[in-house]
Amino acid sequence: MKLALALGLAIAAAGCASQAPPSSPPPAPSPAVPSTAVIHEARYDDYTRYELLAPDSAQFAIQFETVATKAGDSFYFNPIRKGSEASGERVFDMTSGRPLPFEVVTGAVAKESGLADADPDTSYIRVALPRPVPEAGQIRLFIEKTYRDPKSYFREGDLIVFARSLGVRRNAVVLPQGFELVACNVPSQVAEETDGRIRVSFINTAPDPVSLVVKARRLGP
Repeated sequence: MKLALALGLAIAAAGCASQAPPSSPPPAPSPAVPSTAVIHEARYDDYTRYELLAPDSAQFAIQFETVATKAGDSFYFNPIRKGSEASGERVFDMTSGRPLPFEVVTGAVAKESGLADADPDTSYIRVALPRPVPEAGQIRLFIEKTYRDPKSYFREGDLIVFARSLGVRRNAVVLPQGFELVACNVPSQVAEETDGRIRVSFINTAPDPVSLVVKARRLGP
């Protein structure tokens, strides 16, 4: 009897000793990325392409890829640079490829229709978005327009000069057909387009706009 009791106690003690320690609590889930960070990254995706037109026209075509990110907004406002004459505006929804309705409005009208910090002396392209911007989401837009601005695009002797302050992070400048690059004050990638035109591309990593100066000359005699 004593032997059986001793064996029982030994088995019970061994069972207690063999029990696994309680598992540690699962790690806390990673915090969700705040919508402000998403919007900040979306702004980094903005891209502008400038195609320099005939040298004596002072005109350049602009293709601008951007995003509307403010939740609930039904309009997007693209400013027309002071001193530039705009024409040929077109706007597309990059998701569907469909054209979007727009109109050019004054700064006062832009402010009344939702752009709180609108400059009263600036005109804006007011784009009607295909749907309100979703919470923590975005609507991608493609905007085309042509500017005439003799202070930004002009001749300097036998050179053409494109000099402009650019606030968008990613940019490209395409020279007219038959021109070669001779100077650029910003570190850039230079490549040839399929049609033979020269493209100068760069990313502005500074927090402020970059004052770009590109100079080119015509090839051949």
